[in-house]
Amino acid sequence: MSGEARRVLVFGVVQGVGFRPFIHRLARRLDFRGWVRNSAGGVEVHLEAESPADFGPFLRAIRKEKPPLAIIESLTDEPARFEGNRSFEVRVSTGGKAFVFIAPDIAVCPNCLAEVANPRDRRFAYPFTNCTDCGPRYTIVRALPYDRPQTTMAGFPMCSSCAAEYHNPADRRYHAQPIACPDCGPRVRLRKSGSPDKVPGGIEAAAKRLQSGKIVAVKGLGGFHLMADPFNPRAVRRLRAIKGRLTKPLALMALDLAAARKIAEVSAAEAELLLSSRRPIVLLRKKEELPGIAPNLKEVGVMLAYTPLHVLLLRDLKLVIATSSNIKDSPIMKDDNEGLDPLCDFVLDHDRPIHMRADDSVLKAARDGPLFMRRARGFVPAPQPVPEALRSEGPILALGGELKDTVSVYRNGYVVTSQFLGDLDEYRNHRYFEETAAHLQKLFGVRPTRVVSDLHPDFHTTRWAERLARRLRIPHDRVQHHHAHVLAVLLEHGIEPGRRVLGIAWDGFGYGTDGSPWGGEFLLADYDGFERFARFEPVPLPGGDRAAREPWRMALAYLAGLKPAPGAERSILRGVPTDSIRAVRAMIARGTHAPPASSAGRLFDAVSALAGTAPLENEFEAEAAMRLEAAACGGRARAVYPIDVSPDGPLRTVSFRRMTASILADRKRGAPAAVIAAKFHLSLAGLAADVAVRARREAGVDTAVLCGGVFLNRILLESAVRKLEEKGFRVLRPIAYSPNDEAISLGQTAFALARRRFEGVNRSG
Repeated sequence: MSGEARRVLVFGVVQGVGFRPFIHRLARRLDFRGWVRNSAGGVEVHLEAESPADFGPFLRAIRKEKPPLAIIESLTDEPARFEGNRSFEVRVSTGGKAFVFIAPDIAVCPNCLAEVANPRDRRFAYPFTNCTDCGPRYTIVRALPYDRPQTTMAGFPMCSSCAAEYHNPADRRYHAQPIACPDCGPRVRLRKSGSPDKVPGGIEAAAKRLQSGKIVAVKGLGGFHLMADPFNPRAVRRLRAIKGRLTKPLALMALDLAAARKIAEVSAAEAELLLSSRRPIVLLRKKEELPGIAPNLKEVGVMLAYTPLHVLLLRDLKLVIATSSNIKDSPIMKDDNEGLDPLCDFVLDHDRPIHMRADDSVLKAARDGPLFMRRARGFVPAPQPVPEALRSEGPILALGGELKDTVSVYRNGYVVTSQFLGDLDEYRNHRYFEETAAHLQKLFGVRPTRVVSDLHPDFHTTRWAERLARRLRIPHDRVQHHHAHVLAVLLEHGIEPGRRVLGIAWDGFGYGTDGSPWGGEFLLADYDGFERFARFEPVPLPGGDRAAREPWRMALAYLAGLKPAPGAERSILRGVPTDSIRAVRAMIARGTHAPPASSAGRLFDAVSALAGTAPLENEFEAEAAMRLEAAACGGRARAVYPIDVSPDGPLRTVSFRRMTASILADRKRGAPAAVIAAKFHLSLAGLAADVAVRARREAGVDTAVLCGGVFLNRILLESAVRKLEEKGFRVLRPIAYSPNDEAISLGQTAFALARRRFEGVNRSG
């Protein structure tokens, strides 16, 4: 027997998404023999046919008809040895040092939901129903290739019925690794807090407890949620007291889109995000106020039920609070023994282990795509391709910053960035950071040849990188914070080396090359380096970190040197003890405990206090800024505030003195906070465009990059994009990543790749 054979290798997100059964069906349809298997390099296909053969239709169909969750990064084919196969089969995966990708955790698909709702189906009301198109992935996988023995489902032997589905190429559960049913799969258990004893009734009993005002911890894909009835004021107050949250928003989970629309406005773009297989929390405009859910804000975070367990739980409830089960500033809990009991009245647990914890993703629908507040479940670990000219050999580990941290690994031309890890000054988050760094390195076969951290010498990540570099004897790169912000956007958008941009990087804090705090930056930047084109005028931070917690301190800092009208300052500082005001004024005047910083974040705090929207003390980061944005939603700006940019020089300085005086004048005239807030946002957007025009005239740049946590503000972001585009600029901003510090590790990776490229050029020269 003779014929022609070809070897096809498909690389990308092609494991755990039904790719092998798809190839099997395709080969049989087109009358090819051979085999398909997972390998360390992706999915390997061996095709055979009688000669002469046309393999073109098969190759074209792979790209055109691929499974919905598959992402093909590359597809190669080459001649192969003819083996004489008599049929087409799925073979056992090969081992080796894996470099393949895996899909994120995906919401339950319509087909599985239909089975869960069908009393005649053997999976009726079964909370762990899934198939190749849906279900857990990243949170259950221990190693790659993605096969059942390498997941947390390894401890659940398949029953004969599930095994028949698993091995039947015509079945949609063919090689679905988390396959399960009531006879062989995981089971739920309800217990009372403080007791190991099982409470009868399971999910239905848990729903009744929620209806009666109890707080129930519910195990999902990436950890436990604390759930409560959002329409029960007592339950909301108890949950806030338990969590130690006075005003920080609480997320809601709705059964379906109809339930979400009862409490919030939902645009077409927002509906698409809510209904996507990623199932993020989407910030929606409130239709009605639910007391205690998102106080002082115009938006509320809502996600749709994304597992069969959630759907079964919410059948009658329709809407619940679903907030992460964590002690304040700590990671989400994934195991029953991590201290859940003090946080709830009941625990709805199950026995499928969570290997990698992950919070829910949070985003807004913006003008040209999603705007990520937090990138985690549903989006991690998606691969990010690197521009061809930056690619190099040798894995890289990038550790991010200190707040809102993520970790990134680079190998073979792709970067994978972890889920949101939190602030590393908290011990449990630091353990989470170490756990995730180790997991990503193991999962993707990364033994770093270079490690990257922030420039700040005292960050935990910087010190961790120093120790790792010494132990492995590898280079340790340190990257300026705002440069990393800009580079993350360049890498995401595939910008090749050699293109200079104006990076408008506005955030709360980043360690500058001069050792001072930066945060309102205009950088002329490329992969190789940057120069500061302009910066916000440094203003004292009275009390250091306390200035970020108490917005009125920043109001005093911006008022210093001005002569407010009698009584104006007092009205702004209502509620602040006189002794505290006197002490802060002294700090500012003497320059003691008041380091100067060019922080955009602290400018927002000051204006929020000046406008009368800020709390006396921020309970959570950016609370004052979020309240200011909420106020701006209800205001219209017919004019802008004056902002001064110093004449041309080595470093231009942006002064907000006249703006501060104008805001005071508006307050004196009785202007509503909404009008002040709207004018402020429009003024900053105009500033971005004005400085960009100057940079184009003096440095020839035609592309502006918007990055940094301040651009989580949708009003500012969309206004700045519009103003810049009106001036003829190409505008880039993060879409697949967050503008905030979660993207720092991605930008650090770009810097390390550029450094390696530069070193290679120097060696060859």
